Amino acid sequence: MCGIVSYAGFRQAAPILLDGLRKLESRGYDSAGIAVRNSREIVTIKAQGRLQRLYDKTDNGNAVEGFCGIGHTRWATHGEPSEINAHPHASDDGNVVGVHNGIIENYQELKDKLLRKGYHFYSTTDTEVAIKLVDYYWKKYGLGPVDAINRAMVRIRGSYALAIMFRDHPNEVWVARKDSPLIIGAGEGENFVASDVPAILNYTRKVYYIGNMEIGRLTADDITFYNLDGDVITHDPVMIDWDAEAAEKGGFEHYMLKEIHEQPTAVRETMRSYVDGDRIVLEGVDESMLRDLERIYIVGCGSAYHVGMAGKAVLEDLTDLPVETDLASEFRYRNPKLVKNSMVVIISQSGETADSLAALRLAKEKGATVLSIVNVVGSSIARESDCCIYTHAGPEISVATTKAYSTQLIVLYLLAMRIAQLKGLLPDESFSQMMAALSKLPDQIERLLEDKERIQWFASKYANAKDIFFIGRGMDYAISMEGSLKLKEISYIHSEAYAAGELKHGTISLFEDGTLVVGILTQQALFEKTVSNMVEVKSRGAYLMAVTCYGNYSIEDTANFCVYIPKTDEHFMTSLAVIPLQLLAYYISVAKGLNVDKPRNLAKSVTVE
Repeated sequence: MCGIVSYAGFRQAAPILLDGLRKLESRGYDSAGIAVRNSREIVTIKAQGRLQRLYDKTDNGNAVEGFCGIGHTRWATHGEPSEINAHPHASDDGNVVGVHNGIIENYQELKDKLLRKGYHFYSTTDTEVAIKLVDYYWKKYGLGPVDAINRAMVRIRGSYALAIMFRDHPNEVWVARKDSPLIIGAGEGENFVASDVPAILNYTRKVYYIGNMEIGRLTADDITFYNLDGDVITHDPVMIDWDAEAAEKGGFEHYMLKEIHEQPTAVRETMRSYVDGDRIVLEGVDESMLRDLERIYIVGCGSAYHVGMAGKAVLEDLTDLPVETDLASEFRYRNPKLVKNSMVVIISQSGETADSLAALRLAKEKGATVLSIVNVVGSSIARESDCCIYTHAGPEISVATTKAYSTQLIVLYLLAMRIAQLKGLLPDESFSQMMAALSKLPDQIERLLEDKERIQWFASKYANAKDIFFIGRGMDYAISMEGSLKLKEISYIHSEAYAAGELKHGTISLFEDGTLVVGILTQQALFEKTVSNMVEVKSRGAYLMAVTCYGNYSIEDTANFCVYIPKTDEHFMTSLAVIPLQLLAYYISVAKGLNVDKPRNLAKSVTVE
């Protein structure tokens, strides 16, 4: 996600802030900025685009004097990428200056309150709201920093890591967090703040982890922690023994494994953005249009197309609407016939995928409403769509997508549920049950990740396989397609996904002794039929791996290796079943000694046809 770096000490702050932000570049960003306290005031410098522009603006930091400062690289979530929206943000009179990672769910409600109190807003970010809320409590009640920040924290809903400077408290940095990561590094006569370890590894390896709903105060010589009551609390320091390369990956061997483990957080952030209590709020989407829909077309490439395949099953079941899925490269050339009151849903991680962008433009030419699901604010697809729902996966470094796929699924679930509500097809009781199941998904994904050593052991046995097949029925077929793509992308093993019922129509001739077949069995109504298909290929010599739900232990009579996933609403099974398939692909690639993050011949964003 975004990056935070702060410093208080005996050295010039700006070069240290820039160096720390450079260490966080790989997380992705669209703008950057620093604020440094000199002898009189807080000076803020911001730049859109690459961090080098901020280096150039500040003469590598040498043009900005001061021994205390905060810095930030922004990945846009509220408000397009621009210099105005870049952090740091300030109160109207410059009294409070701060940076923020995370998402403030109730920022519009807070903004309306502050507008009534006479505040003005220059950006379209949720961060500016948070900073001015702190300023409001500071001025209204004449509070000190601890109490002003505390009151703001209680009012803010969502996730955040904040680093703040007050004009009236020179050479101090104040921090607070809820759910978003933040660490404090302790040096000799200097102290640091960062959203991740690599930013400060060149300066100290002694760090403190600030707890949830806690506040910290830094000066050059002191670090103090406070709880929400304003009481001083203590934390024990931790020594970091990672090398710099390991720190970039958060201690994981590869970015892909790090991003697989970031999925619970990404899923939580995406749900948090569109769920307000017991309501789904898709900001910017015309609900009257959703209510009147007669048909949906989902268009994407690669993993985004597989999301669409899973989403088709959910949408059709919940909304009773006919749903078509298309590869973008086919949709743009087949002269599609779009019916009246239809919506085209374009799914793209980057928002710049060439075929998907062309499909979007074709759909608009034909008069359809276009809704996009993308991860990058201000991207071409987001700008040209009639409405856009952003995922909150944060940047992906590894070419093979994992967390973007998972967050796209969440958006489609929420879209399907909201349409069903608007059409009167989803009773309140059923809706509440589905919302409860959705809320459990992040914890269930974390539980699945605890089983990775078992999957690693199994993967090592098949590192030299020449052919691997994935089979399933219904939604399980869509999951199979993603599992197969992940494997071939990073392991270079020939892999195919087949609808299990199609095996007898030619495909079964390919199976021979030792061929690995991965069966996906998450849909209870289709469980026995898929088991029968697995028995068929086993009789031809196939070795079977099964992915199914806890309780389906009879599968052990058929499969040689079983992975069990927690039970959830069957509409959401894709979110859980994909995790062991991602891990299988990853560990097979690692066992073969391949470049997991940068597989041959592939690019992260396909911006040419």
